[in-house]
Amino acid sequence: QVQLVESGGGLVQAGGSLRLSCAASGRTFRNYVMGWFRQAPGKEREFVAAITRTGSVAGYADSVKGRFTISRDNAKNTVHLQMNSLKPEDTAVYFCAADQKYSGNYYHRSIGEYDYWGQGTQVTVSS
Repeated sequence: QVQLVESGGGLVQAGGSLRLSCAASGRTFRNYVMGWFRQAPGKEREFVAAITRTGSVAGYADSVKGRFTISRDNAKNTVHLQMNSLKPEDTAVYFCAADQKYSGNYYHRSIGEYDYWGQGTQVTVSS
């Protein structure tokens, strides 16, 4: 099993930045594809970003491309989401997720492909 804990959320004005972190348990973190998802009030949970096991390839939702950057440090069992130029539309609970079963060199964007989830961290962007 994998345990994930997010941190770094908070309140920021539009145009500002936040850096989210996700700490994972276990000795096999490097074997997990990692993703970030978010859920705004009254909305479906949606894909934000993902990164391959080695960190060689990253993918983003069109809505955040060019503003957000996902990264991972396998030696520290952590994954990060740097969020710049934040907009009020980015307000949501952000979840870290791990895909344990996929052994390839790419990543999935679908919620159902991920096996473990953190509790989430609130990001609020004011106008």
